[in-house]
Amino acid sequence: MNKYRQAFLIGLQSNIVYRWNFAVRSVFSLFHLAVVFILWGAAFVSSPKIGGFDFSQTLTYFTLLLVLQFFVGAFNEDYQISDEIRNGLINQFLLKPIDYFLYRLSIFSSARVVSGSLALLPLLLALPFLKDRLSFPHEGWRLAVGLPAVGLSAFIQFTIAYCFGLATFWFLEIQGLVLLSYAVETVLGGQMFPLDLMPAPLFHAVQFLPFYYQMYFPAAILTGRIGAEQAAQGLVLQVLWAAVLLGVSRILWARGLRRHTAVGG
Repeated sequence: MNKYRQAFLIGLQSNIVYRWNFAVRSVFSLFHLAVVFILWGAAFVSSPKIGGFDFSQTLTYFTLLLVLQFFVGAFNEDYQISDEIRNGLINQFLLKPIDYFLYRLSIFSSARVVSGSLALLPLLLALPFLKDRLSFPHEGWRLAVGLPAVGLSAFIQFTIAYCFGLATFWFLEIQGLVLLSYAVETVLGGQMFPLDLMPAPLFHAVQFLPFYYQMYFPAAILTGRIGAEQAAQGLVLQVLWAAVLLGVSRILWARGLRRHTAVGG
């Protein structure tokens, strides 16, 4: 595992070089939070609770979701993998004792450490204005279950992006597939609105999709939108989806290499 630790450290150094890019992105995320505050504040004017939750609980959900995006979101991994395949840079991994999946996972992890850490800085600046409006539950089990859920969420997001990147073995351009994936993830991942506001049958169906476990599930645990039984059942399904997606990624890699022509690199 030492080679992947070195890949992580190199990725860490590389991402620190672009720290201002992450910092600017995190600062502008405060504007997104301001829009959420305005829109949902207007929605709660006519009703003290929506879907059984008050304004402070809803604002807490979106604030945590914003932070989680920087810690677990796969921003450009699919495009980076696609570029390495198209430009032949992937060839250097084919004859070396390096697992490409673990290598890319190491790079992804280092990027999330940098982007997540920098995202906390503007949030700390906004905390004096938010602290009286945020409402986190106090049950200790939520942190014990929520942190593994956050880790699995990052793994699922990375693996999905990895699979889309490998699609370059079959398609020279994957931008359309990636944009479609982003659109679905935004809606079914709970980034536009809390998924529990959906009609009950639809919400129940969404819980069997991987998108549910990308953002909404860990955020729902940590902000009190789901109970202990739902969290335990969801964690089992989240592990299953992580295993399924890992298997799919291995199949795509094996079959993609059969189509690969090693030029360039």
